[in-house]
Amino acid sequence: MDIMDLPVLGSTLFFTIFSLIGLVFFIRSSVKDRTQKIRAWIDNPEAGILDEIKTYFNSRAYRITNIDPVQQAIAFEGNVQASPFLAVFLSLLAALGLLCLALVLAVFWPQRGFLFFFLLWLAPLAGTFYWQKAARVEAITLELGDPDQPSHPGQYPLTITAHRDELRELQAQFPLDWQGGSSH
Repeated sequence: MDIMDLPVLGSTLFFTIFSLIGLVFFIRSSVKDRTQKIRAWIDNPEAGILDEIKTYFNSRAYRITNIDPVQQAIAFEGNVQASPFLAVFLSLLAALGLLCLALVLAVFWPQRGFLFFFLLWLAPLAGTFYWQKAARVEAITLELGDPDQPSHPGQYPLTITAHRDELRELQAQFPLDWQGGSSH
């Protein structure tokens, strides 16, 4: 190894390790909770829109776990499954990152270079981590508020707390006056 190659190899190793740190955070964020709240304004809760929303969530494999008439709230729960595609994709990304690290380390220490390729055995841990953490029970709440809002007189605010993907589907299904999307 030429002495002129040392700074290049050092910076290559630094950026490879830096990109692996980013990959670890990417894998961790694949299971992050993405619960959000949105609000819709409805004219008359007895008009059937709440029943339609309840039926919609029931059809998406959520079941009612609690009805609170005092708070005018309904809670749903449903099991969310992990994506097999994403588990394989994360494992492949981890394998690619570990292969890059093994190649750089093999150039640094050529006498033991073949040993670094055993790092590739760690790649399936990324998919396993995602698979175990992504399958979970997801909660949805519907809360009906008082119609005494100055911004929407005579309309009832319906606040829905759920995963952002569920909220997107709900907004596409029901063309209401939607506001929000803040993280919870």
